[in-house]
Amino acid sequence: MSRLLLVALMLALAGCGGGDRTPPRDLDNACSIVKQRPNYLRAMKRTERRWGVPVNVQMAIIHQESKFDGDARTPLRYVLGVIPMGRQSSAYGYAQALDGTWDEYLRATRNRGAKRHDIRDATDFMGWYMTQTKKRTGVPLYDARRQYLAYHEGQSGYLNGTYRSKPWLMRVANRVQSRANTYGAQLRSCRR
Repeated sequence: MSRLLLVALMLALAGCGGGDRTPPRDLDNACSIVKQRPNYLRAMKRTERRWGVPVNVQMAIIHQESKFDGDARTPLRYVLGVIPMGRQSSAYGYAQALDGTWDEYLRATRNRGAKRHDIRDATDFMGWYMTQTKKRTGVPLYDARRQYLAYHEGQSGYLNGTYRSKPWLMRVANRVQSRANTYGAQLRSCRR
């Protein structure tokens, strides 16, 4: 009997590690997202207080990067169309942070226990990175479009204008800005 209780307790504790990483329903509605996952809003407000990145900008970039899937990874690459040869990049988690950039964040913030699949750590990473982008490039934290371009291309790539030769990326960045605007208006209305 005690063995069964121990197994049940272990399973219950395993389910508590890191929260719900599955995407909420209706990703076009910020009010619905925060109603389903209040921990997302708490994490994003914490990041806004610490780093100054508005909640709606965080939400729009997370939507673009992972569709709010804490376990998101880039697609596999295939040789001859059938043999898997690894992922397109090391991007992982809500923020799709690359291994090297994540390691830099861990060193800079001394947040060694941070996990890319934890919404609190992912939003903190985004706040840190976007603050570094503002310092290095001058892009305001509320400018979702240009922050996204620097996020996608890296700060050096942004400064070198690598995005200018990628019309598809410019369209994506415009959608990120539009989504940030929509999320901002929705968040203001659902707080009432």
